Amino acid sequence: MNKGFKSGFVGIIGAPNVGKSTLLNHFLQEHLVIVSPKAQTTRNAIKAIYTTDNEQIIFIDTPGVHKAFTELGEFMNSSVNTSLEGLDLVLFMVDVSTDITNLEKYAVSVLEKVKIPVVLVLNKIDLVEDSSVLEERINEYKKLYNFAGGITICAESGDNCNKLLEIITSYLPLGPMYYPDDQLLDAPMKFVVQEIIREKVLYLTKEEVPHSVAVVVESFKPNPKVKDMQDILATIVVERQSQKKIIIGAGGSMIKKIGMMARRDLVTIMGTKVYLELFVKVEENWRNNKSRLREYGYKIEK
Repeated sequence: MNKGFKSGFVGIIGAPNVGKSTLLNHFLQEHLVIVSPKAQTTRNAIKAIYTTDNEQIIFIDTPGVHKAFTELGEFMNSSVNTSLEGLDLVLFMVDVSTDITNLEKYAVSVLEKVKIPVVLVLNKIDLVEDSSVLEERINEYKKLYNFAGGITICAESGDNCNKLLEIITSYLPLGPMYYPDDQLLDAPMKFVVQEIIREKVLYLTKEEVPHSVAVVVESFKPNPKVKDMQDILATIVVERQSQKKIIIGAGGSMIKKIGMMARRDLVTIMGTKVYLELFVKVEENWRNNKSRLREYGYKIEK
């Protein structure tokens, strides 16, 4: 570690589905943070760690700010507010290809409590063909908040993301390496497994199964007979019997597909063989049940 080593904590906030998790996966060069075309995919504030010889940036990927209608939704919003504490910089990420929504204006209101620099990150620049429209939207955002700076990027392709890293580093203080240089997430592998499985459910079931899905890893241990193999048993929790039927699919076809896609990602991430067994159970209205939320890994206060 050189004498000029910088380190710090950077929060990424914004409305749902603006590309926060896609940006983190690009920085990490690994598919570790759940991505889905559906909004409100991220439920917990996730710490992702980017380390080079010159800096260590601890990114806090927060759930998309939204109007909450369930206990789970309330938890997600409170998670955003908690994540803003003790940061060195905040990235406010928006989808520049669409008009500013009331939800984004609401998300900006969260920034009023922030006493640190906030950089505006305008994502999905590849979808904006008219430069005058782009300029107009940038000016609209400038009117909403006194941002310390701004940049246009495409998180999907990585365009301008290196420049964004330079901007981030310029705001960081000299500091220690908080995590080992090969650690990418401040989360147990069990959490990563749950998120990867949940991602595949959201991706494959599309609009048929909304965000009433949780994943619980029941067992995670080395296979006693096969070297370098992990045995994982997980349960997919839904709220209705009809959702269970969709996830299982005709003759078990859907759950088999979910398992195959999840296992492929887990083998890559874990670097071992994986035996993955999935089950589905119905737990009515679990998103409004605090004890169930705690059981499924959400840090809900009693």
